[in-house]
Amino acid sequence: MKRKFLVLLLSMVVSLAVVGCTNPYETSLTTTGASGGTTGTGTTATTERGEPIELTVYSQLANYSGQMTGWFAQIMLEEFNVILNIIPDSEGVYETRMEAQNLGDIVVWGADGEDYLNAVDAGLLFDWEEDDLVQDYGPYIYEYMQPALEKNREISGTGKVYGFGHNVAYSSDDHEAFFYTWDLRWDLYKELGYPQVDDLDDYLQLMLDMKAIEPTDEAGDPTYATSLWPDWDGSMVMYVKSMATAYYGYDELGVGLYNVENGEYYDALDPDGPYIEMLRFFNQLYQNGLLDPDSMTQTFDEMTAKVVNGGTFFSIFNFSGSSAYNTGTHIDDNKLMLSMVPGDATPIVYGMNVLGGSRVWSIGAKSQYPELCMEILNWLSTPYGRMVSEYGPYGITWYYDENGNTIATDLGVEMHYDNSTEFPEESGYYGTFGDGDFEINNTTWSLNAVNPDSNGERFGWDFWKSNQTDPLNELEADWRSYNNALSTQEYLDNGAYKVALGTAYSESRRSAELKVKWEQVTKTIVDYSWQAIYAANDGAFNFIVNTMINKANTYGYADCVTWSENEAAVRFALEEEIRNAVS
Repeated sequence: MKRKFLVLLLSMVVSLAVVGCTNPYETSLTTTGASGGTTGTGTTATTERGEPIELTVYSQLANYSGQMTGWFAQIMLEEFNVILNIIPDSEGVYETRMEAQNLGDIVVWGADGEDYLNAVDAGLLFDWEEDDLVQDYGPYIYEYMQPALEKNREISGTGKVYGFGHNVAYSSDDHEAFFYTWDLRWDLYKELGYPQVDDLDDYLQLMLDMKAIEPTDEAGDPTYATSLWPDWDGSMVMYVKSMATAYYGYDELGVGLYNVENGEYYDALDPDGPYIEMLRFFNQLYQNGLLDPDSMTQTFDEMTAKVVNGGTFFSIFNFSGSSAYNTGTHIDDNKLMLSMVPGDATPIVYGMNVLGGSRVWSIGAKSQYPELCMEILNWLSTPYGRMVSEYGPYGITWYYDENGNTIATDLGVEMHYDNSTEFPEESGYYGTFGDGDFEINNTTWSLNAVNPDSNGERFGWDFWKSNQTDPLNELEADWRSYNNALSTQEYLDNGAYKVALGTAYSESRRSAELKVKWEQVTKTIVDYSWQAIYAANDGAFNFIVNTMINKANTYGYADCVTWSENEAAVRFALEEEIRNAVS
């Protein structure tokens, strides 16, 4: 009965709300949307409806393999008559696809460096200006993302455009939302009396205290301070280097970390540097029974399930903290993960960038359907497509009211806080919200960019006027009062942080000789870092770290550091140009 009532209420609310505010992107390729720009959602390449076309999406950012399912797959079938088959970047996939000279239809790059440039050199990416592809089939991209397209032309080195980077902004004003949010079980923190936490030693003690009062999770399994996963390891263990980014505000660069304020570079294997410091911190968690022992072998999804069950006390990331834990059930139980930054920490936040970031959208040169691929990318790049890919079907989970405010429906709110919520049959969509997740796992517009189809609100949920409402429960009210802030973003903006300015920087090429050294060195860093995390005592930790340093040195670590330091100098020069321009 509760679900039926929700459906009836949802239908009434949406019917009233969308009068005069219908989806402006439902008509043709040249329809003008609320933003005044052409939407590009039309049917030029998809007019003839026959059997669905299966497109291969090779995404270096994906955590999912296989055909997309759920509500987003339905929308792709309805809009474009396509089925998207996701190929993630598991071990050996890139090399295999490069050797086969076929990367897929839509190709998403984790960075615009070595792998991407090799594909450009091999002629495996489609030129977006050939036969006016982007002009004719990507009109919204062509009109509103020119700086991002020109950045791609520059970094590709061929004078051609093969795509654009993620998180594009309409303006370079302000910064992105924080995602290094230091989420923590606020209910347990409150129960402990809000202890002062300045540094990592204090944080370790806090985790011990939380473990003492909640030793098991909702499934009866042991709780841990945090749970890691290896899926996103690159030149270093991802979570270790990210801990330094969250604490010091240093950004990953090459085989080390980069101070975004003064250009200083800290190589990963400096015994007194930030990477080894954070490696030691995670080992201390392990030695004290506070690190999930499955961290080295589990997947991202397996980690997330533990967070949902209350198996962890903190996450430096919002997506593996509050976004997973703060379900409707936990809200009702007056339990939440909320932001609490250690006193000495200065987390990083990224500047808005009209040039886009480093994670590139592109189209494979061997695709039989480049026009269709471009139409899909263009749709994703319209304000409407950006909103749908993030929040679900228009009119079912969100809509614009008569004043242009962005409103989440009751179902949309429920799904935002619990992606296991199912679509009611009457909605026309099947499965849970999580079943239809946007598994390509890349973005077009930044969530912090202003949405031109609204009344000036940003794309991001936290910035909608309709969501600046009463606290979720008594615990969030307590958090707001304690921190004198209404939202996580406001709290973090009020604190100390470092801004990584958006520039046209992209990694330079490495020589063939350096590539060999790089692979050996970075594999050594990752493999021995995990061993160090699991060291039984301090002596074993020190032995493993020293072994890692010695082995990396024999493989040519010094050359890798030299390359990285040169990259830091290039990046800093570009950032200084921006600082000088606005000073």
